[in-house]
Formats: sequence, structure tokens, C-alpha cells
Amino acid sequence: MEQGHPDIAAMSFEDALRALEDVVRRLEGGEVALDDSIALYERGEDLRKHCQARLDAAQARIEKIVTGTSGAATATRPFDEAER
Repeated sequence: MEQGHPDIAAMSFEDALRALEDVVRRLEGGEVALDDSIALYERGEDLRKHCQARLDAAQARIEKIVTGTSGAATATRPFDEAER
């Protein structure tokens, strides 16, 4: 982990997204040295992957909503629960 930066795996989606937006702003600003830009880009890619994984997990949970015969949601199941 780079000093001064929180562990990405422990970040909430919202915190990771804010950190990613900050990385993008800094890179687009053009005021960062080349080596620092490369390190920022790598951190940004790690943050993007973390955000995408969190979104994928949320989507999987949404898809596990069980619907009744009327089409209305009647229950939910954790996305990692085995199909029965």
C-alpha cells in the first residue's frame, strides 16, 4: 500500500469513487510529474477495479430478488446463496 493512502479493499464504494475522481482531476490537471502520474494512474486503475467489483456485487444481489406470481418482489436472497 502506498504511504498516505488508505487500503483500497477496505474502502466503501463512495470513498473509492471520490478517491478515483481525485486521481482523475490530478491527472487531467497536468501538474503532476511523470513518475507521480504513473503511480496515480496505477492507483486509479486499482480504485476503478474496486468500484466495478462493488457494483457487480450489488447488481448480483439485485438480480437475486425473488418475485411472486404477480411479478412483485416477495423476498430477497443473498447473491452468494446457492441456487435451489
